[in-house]
Amino acid sequence: MNTVYTNASIADDLRRTRLYQGQLFVYSACEASLGLVRHARELIEEAFRPLDPMHAQFSMPVEEYVAIAAPLKPRFIHHPRTKELVRDLLHEMGCDLDLTYQDVPRLRMVTSDGYLTSGVGYAHHPHRDTWYSAPMCQINWWIPIYPMEPENSMAFHPHYWSQPVENGSQEFNYYEWNAVGRANAASQIKTDTRKQPRPLGPLQLDPHVRIVTEPGGIILFSAAQLHSTVPNTSGRTRYSLDFRTTHFEDLRNRLGAPNMDSYCTGTSLRDFLRARDWALMPEDVVAMYDSGPAAPSEALVYRPA
Repeated sequence: MNTVYTNASIADDLRRTRLYQGQLFVYSACEASLGLVRHARELIEEAFRPLDPMHAQFSMPVEEYVAIAAPLKPRFIHHPRTKELVRDLLHEMGCDLDLTYQDVPRLRMVTSDGYLTSGVGYAHHPHRDTWYSAPMCQINWWIPIYPMEPENSMAFHPHYWSQPVENGSQEFNYYEWNAVGRANAASQIKTDTRKQPRPLGPLQLDPHVRIVTEPGGIILFSAAQLHSTVPNTSGRTRYSLDFRTTHFEDLRNRLGAPNMDSYCTGTSLRDFLRARDWALMPEDVVAMYDSGPAAPSEALVYRPA
């Protein structure tokens, strides 16, 4: 990674090309991203009322926090207004809604001082999203919901853009994750025992890059970027949202970032809907990236209870 672009006036085709080359793009808050932030805040603050969500962790045992956060996350993810607001943002950011496919956005909470680091508050170890069966042309969109600072941000590790990392992705199957891993998030409180791909040896994580932006600011990066959750020492919980996009023509033409070290099976492509009308990803495109049918105990798509 050599460059961080800020508020770049650039066509989406060229932006995607540069993201596939390891560059980062950062944008100030815009009308559509602030709409997403307001929507997320309404749901978060309703769930934690009368407490301040950023400090609620200091007023309750961790089990009570999980009992609030566990239903809050899918409520945001599957709320019909959420995906409409994502579509509005993609339109404002110059994406072609007929060729751009979006997945459901995730709501993240990273508590402070080691209060909750597993399950619904999972603090991500260094990883590439491509280890989790994402296509190499996936773009990640990340947005803070409340003010953030370096002590509760995300870190990028540019040394590994062109360097492979020995990791456990060969043992990760997306359909097993849908059936077991995602469904068990709320039960992982003290430690997280879910099978996830992670580095198998020590890494050179410095120098690293932390980007701090305003609420509603947008960070775009390739799914192939090695990144991690910064240990939160800020004294307040960080809330953020993120979602992913893929481009139909890039999928068809097998464009994207280079695959340094991803050996997972299954594919996340069935999670993506066409931004214009929520049409499913065509199965012939999915088949290009699929490693085979799911076993009876697995699930092609995650269906929350």
